[in-house]
Amino acid sequence: MDAMDRAIIAELERDGRLTNVELARRVGLTTGPCLRRVQRLEADGVICGYRAVVDPVAVGRAFEVLLDVSLDSQDAETTGHFERTLTQAEEVVELRRLFSTPDFFVRVAVADLAAYETFLSQHVMTIPRVKNVTSHFTMKTIKPAP
Repeated sequence: MDAMDRAIIAELERDGRLTNVELARRVGLTTGPCLRRVQRLEADGVICGYRAVVDPVAVGRAFEVLLDVSLDSQDAETTGHFERTLTQAEEVVELRRLFSTPDFFVRVAVADLAAYETFLSQHVMTIPRVKNVTSHFTMKTIKPAP
């Protein structure tokens, strides 16, 4: 990957809906070489996909909570079950397994506090071997995830 590939990636991260003509213009290439580079970056797995960034208020998911979750066992069956269960929950925006304590970081987006309480009590707390959950309520998002 060279400087031109990095320039293409930077432009697509800013606006994934750029036409090839506009992308080529912004990075200083002609359209053919630009398209070939984008296709190579996609084929190589550097560009993993394209997505829409949706306003959480517009879709009723503006209440965001960050959870630290610890399990009472870190064996493959316990962690695997936890991961599979939360991966399937539409409220879960992000799920990370961590080194040390806590075992997991979970980012949840729901409509309001009542919806969060329902999600926590009916989904998270029903997973076997959950030892501890600490909820952090977002006051203000300074720099959102891409």
